[in-house]
Amino acid sequence: MRILKRMRAGTAGLTLGLVLGLTSGLGAAMPARAESAGAATPGRITVTGQAEVSAAPDMAVVTLGVTTEAKTAAQAMALNSRDLDRVFAALKTAGIAARDMQTSGLSLGPRWSRPTEGAARQVVGFAAANNVAVRVRKLDALGGVLDGLVKAGANTIDGLQFSLSSPGPLQDAARAQAVKDAHRKAALMAEAAGVKLGRVLSISESGSGPRPLPMLRMAAAGASPVPIAGGEVSFSADVTVTYALAQ
Repeated sequence: MRILKRMRAGTAGLTLGLVLGLTSGLGAAMPARAESAGAATPGRITVTGQAEVSAAPDMAVVTLGVTTEAKTAAQAMALNSRDLDRVFAALKTAGIAARDMQTSGLSLGPRWSRPTEGAARQVVGFAAANNVAVRVRKLDALGGVLDGLVKAGANTIDGLQFSLSSPGPLQDAARAQAVKDAHRKAALMAEAAGVKLGRVLSISESGSGPRPLPMLRMAAAGASPVPIAGGEVSFSADVTVTYALAQ
């Protein structure tokens, strides 16, 4: 029994010594690892560059339509189809290609009588509407095209937007200028902070695209052709760049 007690006491002492030794070793190693991780984290700076470039448009998209009214739905649609055929014929005469014409909306609905006290509303007729989106690739002919379409039977113009047939180069120019703007900002802040810029760590683009500035001035009734001012089409770019700070 005495021998067994001595062995248990010796084992407990050995275990306690091992635990204390391991704890002491970990305590000494942890500060060194923390210092190493902190030293490995490089400084960095993140900036957003912005740019916008503009150019005169070379193309326009106009949405126009024909609205007709009649006592019956069939009559309203028949009148609408007749007037729309005239509009398409005018477009072809003006040199607009078939690929630049697209029907963008068709509607048919009842026209109701005005409500009066004690009387129910009644259908008094029908209205049919058909819209067409047209690309006009020769801006100098746009005013004459619009005038011809109105004479052919188009009685609504819902929108006119100017654009570029090849927007890619303008968009790329905006991106390049935005990157330069980001570098300028980063260099300015780094100099103010007394540090130097290192390599680019990341670069991303967000919130960029065309910003058309359309203008449409309609002439008074009877004037021909319709005067048009195209203004400019602008493209913007926003880029976010992260730089490392040189050690």
